[in-house]
Amino acid sequence: MRRRSLMRAGLLAALAPALQNASGQGAADGVRRGRALAFPRDHGAHLDVRTEWWYLTGWLGSEAAPTHGFQLTFFRSSSGLAEGNPSRFAARQLLFAHAAVTDLVAGRHLHAQRITRWAGNAGAPAGNAATTDADVHIGPWSLRRDAAAARYLAILPADGFKLDLQLQRSQPLLLQGDAGFSRKGPDESQASHYYSEPQLQVGGQIAVNGQTHRASGRAWLDHEWSEQILHPEAVGWDWVGFNLFDGGALTAFRLRRADGSALWAGGSYRAAGGAVRALGTDEVRFTAGRRWVSPGSSASYPVQWELSTPAGRFGVRALMDAQELDSRASTGTIYWEGLSELLDAGGRRIGLGYLELTGYAAPLKLG
Repeated sequence: MRRRSLMRAGLLAALAPALQNASGQGAADGVRRGRALAFPRDHGAHLDVRTEWWYLTGWLGSEAAPTHGFQLTFFRSSSGLAEGNPSRFAARQLLFAHAAVTDLVAGRHLHAQRITRWAGNAGAPAGNAATTDADVHIGPWSLRRDAAAARYLAILPADGFKLDLQLQRSQPLLLQGDAGFSRKGPDESQASHYYSEPQLQVGGQIAVNGQTHRASGRAWLDHEWSEQILHPEAVGWDWVGFNLFDGGALTAFRLRRADGSALWAGGSYRAAGGAVRALGTDEVRFTAGRRWVSPGSSASYPVQWELSTPAGRFGVRALMDAQELDSRASTGTIYWEGLSELLDAGGRRIGLGYLELTGYAAPLKLG
């Protein structure tokens, strides 16, 4: 769902529903059960599918004392606004990006956003998303895969913070759902193709308010593309992705109705060195605990949860309450996404990752 893993923040609220095939790619790129993901091609953009994102989150410091959290997300959306226009400069695709840094030591949360039109021509200076491998940028913000070194490179200069990170793969790809086909609702069409890169080893550096820190920690990358995500009854979602300290990886999500009940749920668990265990919609239960009310939006967010899955019963707790992102200047919504800890039944920290909460400031309207 990543978000993480579902489609974010009202990305398509102002866009026409028509699919815009700007790339000339065939139907093989469509979202359907049984489509085998192929790499490195599927690391790249899928221009004939309505929406897509590459979502990177992570933490720096030690397991016992993390110092920073970071998020970098690139979104791509077919605009549906240039159909029939033969110009190579027609804005067939829109690119968005969100970035944030949580400074736990100083108690600060910094975030930034970008948006650009993209005609789909390779090498466009304002923004581009390659179709052959992961390589997306908006101006100086970039995320790309270095295939030879089995790592990702993320560069992001923003007001108040800068990321310059190397993210080394340490585990095989994790295909979410049914071999990368991830249901997001009661209808088969409400689905995405979705894979994750958990347990990335972080190197490089991060600068916050002029102070530079060596980057050492763990990260998680999600790549997801979809033609349709939200059921008409869904108003938002709750999502978690945790790198466990023992090398495991846990994803869980649920879509919510207006009354707060679960419309659909899912996720995955992979023990260190083990196989992926997909979590069914009746196997995941989120129970909200303590809430935080944003002084900016007045939205009330559950920042503590009890999470029940076949992998165990866990506590989820935000490491800082104030991690709300106001993205009205790009994707048009306000949501909460922040560094959090995973606790076992005894209250012991066993993992770090990100919690995402959407649809609390206002119901999402996608398409």
